[in-house]
Amino acid sequence: MPQYKIALKKSYLAMIKNAVGTNMFRNFYLIKNGRVNDDTKDGQLSCALFVTAILYHFGLIKKPHLTVKSTQADLKTSGWRKIKGPKPGAVLFWEEKYNNGSANRHVGFYLGQQMAISNMASKRKPGRHHWTYNNARQVEAIYWHSELNNKQFNGAGKKLDKDEKIIDS
Repeated sequence: MPQYKIALKKSYLAMIKNAVGTNMFRNFYLIKNGRVNDDTKDGQLSCALFVTAILYHFGLIKKPHLTVKSTQADLKTSGWRKIKGPKPGAVLFWEEKYNNGSANRHVGFYLGQQMAISNMASKRKPGRHHWTYNNARQVEAIYWHSELNNKQFNGAGKKLDKDEKIIDS
């Protein structure tokens, strides 16, 4: 059976773009004090889960997260570095925004051509939008992983050896 190497960046960007409109990240349940609670509030707070599920799938972080703060901390210890300008696939962190008396940070992906994708609280699912919400929300940090520069990747944070095979077809 033939084996092939993963085209990481192409697969990664395709998964991000194809996530638009999915309900997959809408609910995540935790047991707190003996009660089951939807910690993403039916998709209103799913931005960190959306981003980290994709990053985890490709071995670019240690585990999925439900908060922006823990997402950013994991990126910093998983090889992600701040960069000055966005490029397709970069992880974006937006400034805190106050809504109904509470402050919320936000995380998503840069797609290119001034577009981003992140969980949209109003729609309760990932959607495309201008990367600065048409100058309504400033990006406070942009992160990039050097593995996204590699043409070949094994999904575990390592560049492939010349002869390493990783997927059956």
